[in-house]
Amino acid sequence: MELQIIQNKIYEVRGYRVMLDFHLAKLYGVQTKVLKQAVKRNLQRFPPDFMFELSNEEMSEVVTICDHLPEALKFSYANSMVFTEQGVAMLSSVLRSQKAIDVNISIMRAFVAMRQMIIGYEELKSRIEDLERNTDTQFSEIYQALTELLSKPEPPKRNRIGYK
Repeated sequence: MELQIIQNKIYEVRGYRVMLDFHLAKLYGVQTKVLKQAVKRNLQRFPPDFMFELSNEEMSEVVTICDHLPEALKFSYANSMVFTEQGVAMLSSVLRSQKAIDVNISIMRAFVAMRQMIIGYEELKSRIEDLERNTDTQFSEIYQALTELLSKPEPPKRNRIGYK
């Protein structure tokens, strides 16, 4: 499964990177209702940091962000469940099929790739900040030198020596 497709289905909610139950069900090849039932039968496996249900406000925000959601999901009376990386891993033990295992492997790779990208961005940001600090220091020194040169009084005029 292509990592980019999966990465486009990962959102940030409550400070967690999560996937919607709808997207996961589609990836696993099951109905969303079936996925939710399997989770509800095994709730002890899904603590709040693995899976949680979106509030009405969060659901409307997700619908606003995700313009490719089906109409049925946009106007559903039940809010979506979302799964963190650990919750997705736990789904493979609840949905016992080879496809679930294969999809989970792909999803785990997508989460890892996103983490590596973020680490790369943070490293790049750090280098840029260091460069800015160094150039700011250098420009500060140049500015100081120019200010000193401009503030020095002109030397007094001397009388010419020699014939006029």
